[in-house]
Amino acid sequence: MKKTTLFSIVFGSLAYASWGQTEPVETKAPNSTYKSAFAGQTRIGGVKTQTPYEFKVLSEGLTFPWGVKSLPDGRLIITEKAGNLRIAKANGELSKPITGLPAVNTSGQGGLLGITIDPNFDKNRMIYWTFAENFDGGTLTSVAKGKLSADETKIEGATVIYRATPAHKGNLHYGGRILFDKKGDLFVSTGERSDMVTRPQAQQLNSSLGKIVHITTDGKPVANGPFASTAGAKPELYSYGHRNVQGLTFNPVSGDLWSNEFGPRGGDEINRVQSGKNYGWPVITYGIEYSGKQIGDVIQQKEGMEQPVYYWDPSVSPSGMTFYSGDMMPEWKNNLFVGCLSGMHIARLVIENNKVVGEERLLSQEYQRFRDVTQGKDGAIYAVTDQGRLYRIFKK
Repeated sequence: MKKTTLFSIVFGSLAYASWGQTEPVETKAPNSTYKSAFAGQTRIGGVKTQTPYEFKVLSEGLTFPWGVKSLPDGRLIITEKAGNLRIAKANGELSKPITGLPAVNTSGQGGLLGITIDPNFDKNRMIYWTFAENFDGGTLTSVAKGKLSADETKIEGATVIYRATPAHKGNLHYGGRILFDKKGDLFVSTGERSDMVTRPQAQQLNSSLGKIVHITTDGKPVANGPFASTAGAKPELYSYGHRNVQGLTFNPVSGDLWSNEFGPRGGDEINRVQSGKNYGWPVITYGIEYSGKQIGDVIQQKEGMEQPVYYWDPSVSPSGMTFYSGDMMPEWKNNLFVGCLSGMHIARLVIENNKVVGEERLLSQEYQRFRDVTQGKDGAIYAVTDQGRLYRIFKK
């Protein structure tokens, strides 16, 4: 075991040197003069993929796609913001919209959002998704499940299993990513709904806003959660102090849960999410208000609040993300790929010992708002954009 570890360390160092780390890929001036908490927390040196790769636009026929997930047979299931669910074949051919989903509120940042499939999909054909739902005079982030019919034309028995309360009369910051853990339970991200009146709820344990929640497939709190014994707290809460988490994925090596979230003006974050931890919003942040004003007490660090593994200033608007674990591109093994909206690229982050050690921008020449990325069954990376494209990125 010691020989293997030593080899890995030496090989990793040589490989990193061969990447030819350059100046940081971000060249624009930051929005603030805030100092990072540790070296490499932002504007890490740039790296460049050495393995020849190419990309292909498989389809331009999607309408504001939001989430994409691989099916066991290699096809992709995709949500469209307006409330449609589509299946894409390997050649990019799209199915007709799949019916049977509950109505969604599509205003602002609402709509049909994240999607995942049951680990036993081959047998039960169950799908889980998040969406913005009209509820109690406002809207909220809801989680639903249903069975994809044998002919793939409709969802059968669609049921809402969880609602992130309280509802709010607004149309921003729904969060909305969803994924299964190894035990068959669900992690779901929510936003703090953006408005000043709801923003403080990210710090309140009696609210589902600005949280990552851990629930069963029936929408119940997973047993023995970090706040299960805390008076007045919602037992499904897993972590708190989040602004608007639109990326959730597991590190394939450590098994840790990682997330990203939108900062305000600057301060977009990558976090390693741990049970019961407080990620600081809106008390600490590396961002400023969109107006240019400072936020709160203008602090970036506070005892009892977690620092982001990495942050961007100016913003790149991180959305769906995935760790790469395929064999098609060994150079990318265990790298984190983040779809960026305002940044109009896919960020490739090289991570060692839970720290970012290199950053690359992929497909920036496409000028697309990358909403979600996933790894396909074939080892390629697939991405969807707000402009309606489906991309495949693969070894040349």
